[in-house]
Amino acid sequence: MFTGIIQGKGRIYTARPAGGGMVFGIEAAFEIDNPAEGESIAVNGVCLTAREINERRFLTDVSPESLSRTNLGKLSVGAEVNLERALRLSDRLGGHLVSGHIDAESKVISRKSAGDFTIFHFAVPRGLGRYIVEKGSITIDGVSLTVNSCEAAAFSVSIIPHTLEVTVLGALRPGDQVNLEVDIIGKYVERLLSYDDNDEHGHTINQAFLAKHGFVV
Repeated sequence: MFTGIIQGKGRIYTARPAGGGMVFGIEAAFEIDNPAEGESIAVNGVCLTAREINERRFLTDVSPESLSRTNLGKLSVGAEVNLERALRLSDRLGGHLVSGHIDAESKVISRKSAGDFTIFHFAVPRGLGRYIVEKGSITIDGVSLTVNSCEAAAFSVSIIPHTLEVTVLGALRPGDQVNLEVDIIGKYVERLLSYDDNDEHGHTINQAFLAKHGFVV
């Protein structure tokens, strides 16, 4: 698990095909303290496994599934990426709970300044609109952000100067592709409300179910 609070940027120093996927070599722009072989690191919001860690450098394998759902397959040597190491139970939860499992790519529709802030509009990927709510949480390229507004085809976020400086979001322009992870809590709630496997323990949580069990009258 992650929080969407980026620790710093990294740069891809090698990229090669491997077994239908890719192997990336990434150099972090910050010190990786007490690294553990096989630990999880989010790269542009994608949960990946770090191996052969050598000071600030590490290798990571990207599966065909991750390449098909994310913008990692579009990156080449020299590209910058957002990096976040996995959450520890003792850490502050500065953003929101982020799984590192990307739902879809989205496209930057527009970027404009509003005083010291920058407003981005992103396209809503097919099937994900119901999980994007005004003032809810969303993760873009691994960055935990708050949804300003949302419509059927687009949603907006307001980004502070610090976030633009320390993440790859500062380089985004209209037409660029980003990785999107919606708030996982919404997906769990939807699953619970619609659950019905047609056995004696399967129920759909609706008005009738709540009334039967005394939650509403």
